[in-house]
Amino acid sequence: MNTVKYTPRLAEKYRNEVVPALMKKFSFKSIMQAPKLEKICINRGVNGAVADKKLVEIAVDELTNITGQKAVATMSKKDISNFKLRRGMPIGARVTLRGEKMYEFLDRLVSVALPRVRDFKGISDKAFDGRGNYTLGITEQIIFPEIDIDKVNKITGMDITFVTTAKNNEEAYELLKEMGMPFKNAKKENN
Repeated sequence: MNTVKYTPRLAEKYRNEVVPALMKKFSFKSIMQAPKLEKICINRGVNGAVADKKLVEIAVDELTNITGQKAVATMSKKDISNFKLRRGMPIGARVTLRGEKMYEFLDRLVSVALPRVRDFKGISDKAFDGRGNYTLGITEQIIFPEIDIDKVNKITGMDITFVTTAKNNEEAYELLKEMGMPFKNAKKENN
C-alpha cells in the first residue's frame, strides 16, 4: 500500500523558499549553514496559582488545546514567603514543540492568531537575545481560535520563544521574516 507522507506547509516553504533566500543573502557555501528553527517553547505563568490550584490545570488544558501537544505544569524552584509560595508548588504551564507540531503551530500563529490581535501593526524586532533566539509576548490567550471565549474565566498571556540555529540576531531575524513572521517595518541593525 502506498501512503503519502504529510509535510507541514511551512516545512516545505522553509526547504523550497527560505533556505535559498538565506543562502543568497548571507552567501553561505552549504545549505547546512542556513539557520533553521529548532523548537518553539511556550511558557505561561499563572497569577493566583498559589491560592487556586485549578488555575494551573486550566492553563495546562488551554496550552494543550492551542498547541496540540500535552503541556506540563511548571513548579516553583524556591520558597518565597511574601507570596506564600513553597518549593515545588505548581505556578504555570509550559510546552516545547519540535518537528511537524512546531511548523503547524507557527503557521497557525502567523496566519490566524496574530491577525486577531486588536490594533495589530506587527511584532517588535527588538526581542532577540543575541544568540539567534526570539521571544514574543502575547497578552491574551483568546487570539487562538482553539480557545472557547465563553469558557475563559481569566484572560492571561504567554511567552513564545523561537529557538533557532542562527549565530546572531540578523540571521535569526531574516529566518523568521522569511518564515512569515510579521515584523514591524523597521530596518534591522547589526549587533
